[in-house]
Amino acid sequence: MTDLAIAANGLRKSYGDKLVLDGIDLAVPEGTIFSLLGPNGAGKTTAVKILSTLLPPDPAGGSIRVGGHDLLTDPQAVRAAIGVTGQFSAVDGLITGEENMLLMADLHHLPKREGRQVAADLLERFGLTDAARKPASTYSGGMKRRLDIAMTLVGSPRIIFLDEPTTGLDPRSRHSMWQIIRELVAGGVTVFLTTQYLEEADELAHRIAVLHDGRIAAEGTAEELKRLVPGGHVQLRFTDPATYQGAVSAFGTASRNDETLTLQVPSDGSQRQLRAVLDRLDSAGIEADELTVHTPDLDDVFFALTGGAAAVPAQNDQPDRPDQPKEAVR
Repeated sequence: MTDLAIAANGLRKSYGDKLVLDGIDLAVPEGTIFSLLGPNGAGKTTAVKILSTLLPPDPAGGSIRVGGHDLLTDPQAVRAAIGVTGQFSAVDGLITGEENMLLMADLHHLPKREGRQVAADLLERFGLTDAARKPASTYSGGMKRRLDIAMTLVGSPRIIFLDEPTTGLDPRSRHSMWQIIRELVAGGVTVFLTTQYLEEADELAHRIAVLHDGRIAAEGTAEELKRLVPGGHVQLRFTDPATYQGAVSAFGTASRNDETLTLQVPSDGSQRQLRAVLDRLDSAGIEADELTVHTPDLDDVFFALTGGAAAVPAQNDQPDRPDQPKEAVR
């Protein structure tokens, strides 16, 4: 069985009378990308701060293990295993990129020669060598974000928390950041990602959890979550009116458009239901000129689960799941 990089049971956090996290469970296998989605104020950053030891959970909560260490009894071991890149850059714009890296090496108590080598290697890896001796204040947003993550990697963390790492970046810089994240995971790093970009979670995450009102509203792969939302269908298009009429008879419950000669057959997008549509066409001796599968995207899932659209069925059976400075835990 895959070992868990993060395992939290009944994670709770409240501020006075306001309950922010209401006993959430998290299970993140090693070497994967786990994405936590939710509207602003849902508690995503609070969860990151607790799991990265920057904020204590409520005493009434359950057990929390990060990197195989108990977060409450051995926080130092947790800090040694993790890195954190928060919503706001920790880059010091008054010094150069290289100096930022060397500062992190000093904070990790690396010997001077080793620190310089680690800094040089990471600057090269993130395409920052040419700009290394320029003030970080002159860097573009994408360059600052790359430097931010490079600084996080100085301590060779096995688990990295990325709290909305691409907010404000242009599409090219965002795609560049996605490639960096994929390379980190390919090297065995576990990434816990929060993001406001649903496309980002869809592209990167092995598993996604949607946080709403302090609870996990749903969790699964992107495809599993999309199947929770009604509205998916297989669209059949015909050019011959007679063939189209035969299909109308074969799919009595399908939505029809007589002008465009198209049918929409309800489907959850699964291979099983697509095969059922194809079998029915074969049984009727009908061949569609065009067949397309339409499934809801994560935007639809997000709005449905967080109250922005019609509610989705509850996940009754969850599948088995294998404001402080962040420099302190880099």
